[in-house]
Amino acid sequence: MNFFNLFKVAFRAIASNKFRSFLSMLGIIIGVAAVIIMMAIGQGSKESVRQNISQMGTNVIMIRPGADMRGGVRQDPSAMQTLKIEDYEAILREKKFVTYVSPEVTAAGQAIYGANNTTTSLYGESIEYLDIKQWKVEQGDCFTEEDIRKSAKVCVVGKTIVDELFPDGNDPIGKTIRFKSIPFRIVGVLKSKGYNNWGMDQDNVLIAPYTTVMKRILAQTYFSSINCSAITEELTAPAIEELTSILRNTHKLKGDAVDDFTIRSQQEMMETMSSTMDTITIILVVAAAFSLLVAGIGIMNIMLVSVTERTREIGLRMSVGARGIDISNQFLIESVLISITGGILGVAVGWLGTYICGSFGLPTSIPMWSIFLSFAVCTVIGVGFGYFPARKAANMDPIEAIRYE
Repeated sequence: MNFFNLFKVAFRAIASNKFRSFLSMLGIIIGVAAVIIMMAIGQGSKESVRQNISQMGTNVIMIRPGADMRGGVRQDPSAMQTLKIEDYEAILREKKFVTYVSPEVTAAGQAIYGANNTTTSLYGESIEYLDIKQWKVEQGDCFTEEDIRKSAKVCVVGKTIVDELFPDGNDPIGKTIRFKSIPFRIVGVLKSKGYNNWGMDQDNVLIAPYTTVMKRILAQTYFSSINCSAITEELTAPAIEELTSILRNTHKLKGDAVDDFTIRSQQEMMETMSSTMDTITIILVVAAAFSLLVAGIGIMNIMLVSVTERTREIGLRMSVGARGIDISNQFLIESVLISITGGILGVAVGWLGTYICGSFGLPTSIPMWSIFLSFAVCTVIGVGFGYFPARKAANMDPIEAIRYE
């Protein structure tokens, strides 16, 4: 019996039991749809995280104080005072692979204007900070180098600050707000960035000259961090090596002395987040794939029932010349047809489910290879779980099969 005839016989057998065949497909449909939806959510979340980090600049390099041992106790890095003005000046003077540099000090507190107030963070930065973090001034201007030299009490603010302190829609430019009793004149408003993937409001920010924050707010002479930007993303690694060499020289660290600072790049953060999201996606997909295993067992169960019901038919086919391989192929084709048809329907349901998830604000992105993988898995399930029933049918004795009641 040729393959085309076997296909027709298998198709008629499936069509004659439509409801039972659909129930056999249902497990495959649910399993494939679940795998596609889970992979779409995982891939979408990964791309969303990468995009969010990219908005902050993929060539950003962050220098922070390193932990230190004092009296046998490891100190918290935030309490260390290893980053000084000399480090900043040395980087400005010797940098080759770095374009922008900004020292950073931060303070948290209340911003107040009239009867309105809001909790926010004050960042002390240089004017290059906006280039490093890819901020745009939408209204007004940024503070100047002259403001930094004079420790001027000026600032640029985010959209959230404007909405909270000026709810009546007044122009904030030129207005004076207070932060920890220190007056700051608003010279610019930043373009809105919205919330990031960690739920942080990026627009709830005040940015002022670092000298102003250090002298008038914190009364300190050291930086909490130094932000830099490599010339290109490809030159991030050489830039890190360069910065390490500069800081070791300024800190007079010789030989095997441990660095009293840490340098991290956005690339490292992106790779770490991507690895984490990949792990989460794998866990979700494996969990969803168990439904495909259950579906395969269901197909095998239905095929065994079908073999038992059609025992006399199998005996008649063998008695008129059908070989065991023909009988085996017939049932294998039925199993694969059920599995692949369920896979096609599952892909359609997966696309629909992904669209619904996207409409609720979940980041989704269906990788095309996941669809091809689903079809491959469905074929393997059809062959794998249809093999035993097919062999059982092929090994029947024709005389005993014809006599079967």
